[in-house]
Amino acid sequence: MTGLFAFTLGVATAEHLRSESDSVPTILVGTDTRRSSAMLAAAVTAGLSSRGVDVIALGVTPTPGVAHLVVALGAAAGVVVSASHNPYDDNGLKLFGANGQKMTDAEELAIEAQIDRLDLADATLGLPPRTHEAIGDVVRYRYEEGHYFAHLLAHAPYLDGLRVGLDCANGAASLVAPRVFKQIGARLDVIHAAPNGVNINVSCGSTHPAAITARVRSAGLDVGIAFDGDADRALMVDRHGRLVSGDHMLAICAVVRGEKTVVATSMTNLGVERWLASKGIALERVQVGDRYVHERLIERGLKLGGEQSGHLLFLDRATTGDGVLTSLQVLSACRKSGVALEAWMDQIPSYPQVIVNVPVPNGAKAAIVELPAVAAALLEARRQFGEEGRVVLRPSGTEPLVRVMVEGPDQAQVTRVGDEIARAVRDAASPEREVAASPEREVAE
Repeated sequence: MTGLFAFTLGVATAEHLRSESDSVPTILVGTDTRRSSAMLAAAVTAGLSSRGVDVIALGVTPTPGVAHLVVALGAAAGVVVSASHNPYDDNGLKLFGANGQKMTDAEELAIEAQIDRLDLADATLGLPPRTHEAIGDVVRYRYEEGHYFAHLLAHAPYLDGLRVGLDCANGAASLVAPRVFKQIGARLDVIHAAPNGVNINVSCGSTHPAAITARVRSAGLDVGIAFDGDADRALMVDRHGRLVSGDHMLAICAVVRGEKTVVATSMTNLGVERWLASKGIALERVQVGDRYVHERLIERGLKLGGEQSGHLLFLDRATTGDGVLTSLQVLSACRKSGVALEAWMDQIPSYPQVIVNVPVPNGAKAAIVELPAVAAALLEARRQFGEEGRVVLRPSGTEPLVRVMVEGPDQAQVTRVGDEIARAVRDAASPEREVAASPEREVAE
């Protein structure tokens, strides 16, 4: 990801949007807190404005804040400069349409086609020049207008002195979450809210929930909440230090809202699915990715879905996943039901689950999953579990990894089977490619 690419994407996006509209489009640009975000935001803004598009520069803003403001301000699109939960040295560009939802595949392909038509060897990119009043205007958003804060507060409970710990991941939540929770009556204990450009997601936030777990236990807090770098997801911790995953949050909200069907992914815990079934709530599974959850919700006319990672969608509340909104909705469900978070956790079973991340070159991920030795290991694992467990093997969408997920009622069996399948994946990859020998295991119980 370079400044040149960001500039080119800005030019291509502007050309595409201008071709679709008779008026001058306005695009919002927001960032997270990583060091490269300001540079890439400046580059994409330059590309947009150079082709006659007006830009409202939001500065550091949660991804869902950008999505909300696109609709609230009547913009044609939004650009978020962020690599979400990844380390600070990664970065990316995410596009939202005028409806506040991620651009469709068709829209993204149209912009990619526009990039392909640009002459990158020409200083003008092969386009007629725009000068003077033909270039776009760039203005800063005035946060005192408070559109996004008002939106969050409209869906928040009053917490009446609840002792709440917030881990802001040194990311975009640092500027938003403490202000919101303070206003609704929480007694706050805030950690990792001092971003310096390189500490985003480092041993903190939703990818490292041990930090907020330790804080809840040491400070005797009622609840802990951990966001990721761009604040589009959240995980929680109850007062006993138990991790409240996205599966648990989805289940709590589904019951209190009276949902009949929710959408989740292949990673959602089988114990949670069966508990929901006992409450008369069906769970439909899609492949991993909030895009696929969103697509199924729209297709079925449903409102609630989400991922184990804490990326939940409340389509009657927001157009995209929002970590702050998610945590507020869970706490609101607890208040409405009169059941504390820890009491919900006592009710909801969660099967032992192991996720083994096996390093595999990007170009080999899909092929390795299909190799006969790996398929045989999967078949044997499923034979051992029968109906009492699940095995999921999938290439990572963002990293050079194949993820092996195994769950069942017995922790020892789950761990053993997970290691066996990971070994099959590693052995299948090793003869042809240099692949790291030691997988990383995550255990969720």
